[in-house]
Amino acid sequence: MSRVVVTNNLTLDGVMQAPGRPDEDSRDGFTHGGWALPYSDEVMARAMGEGMAQTEALLLGRRTYEDVAGFWPKQTDNPFTEVLDNTLKYVASTTLAEPLPWANSTLLEGDAADAVASLKEQPGKDIVVLGSGELLQSLMQRNLVDEYVLLIHPLVLGSGRRLFADDGSFNALRLVDDHRRGDRHLPASRHQHVAGRAHGPFAERPHAVRDLVFPDCNRTRRRPAFWEHVSRNRGRSPATRARLPS
Repeated sequence: MSRVVVTNNLTLDGVMQAPGRPDEDSRDGFTHGGWALPYSDEVMARAMGEGMAQTEALLLGRRTYEDVAGFWPKQTDNPFTEVLDNTLKYVASTTLAEPLPWANSTLLEGDAADAVASLKEQPGKDIVVLGSGELLQSLMQRNLVDEYVLLIHPLVLGSGRRLFADDGSFNALRLVDDHRRGDRHLPASRHQHVAGRAHGPFAERPHAVRDLVFPDCNRTRRRPAFWEHVSRNRGRSPATRARLPS
């Protein structure tokens, strides 16, 4: 079976909207677009490129697909364009139609969550979701996400669309990898190991237990662990200390 892995930039207050540039997504009057740019560097770019080797396909919502397809195919002299062009891309949309403009793009038929559930039954590597906030809400409601790779930035925006909505379903996350690099990326505020099944009223929902993976941005490490499932850190509950700039 394939796994669905969510890879996203996130602020401390859980915002995932428009990390890449100011005009990326201004819905609901959002004015903080491009908030992740100051934290991007060669280490993160290299780790992202290495992680693509573990990817069978990308899964994108319509808005994210159009944004990515309008940018990356036109770029040169980078490690991403060729890989993205050659990677299979599943697109969830009720407004787009075949043929899609980007090479190796396939439009999912019918209900997106049903289509993804069918894809997961097929053997293969990871199916990675980038961005695609609205699609993710549908997948999380159906418990179709197997793993989260979160690049958490030391920012509190106070507004914006969040990955985990207030009306979302319960999910117990198990920390399986934790990497820090200076003061530029915070892995998490606090997460606890969940052994086996959830407790209390959620004891009958073992499918709610999820893996939580964080990026390896450590310059001293050589292994490409950005999307690697590492079990040696299980059970750790790191506390994050953030300091306001003077």
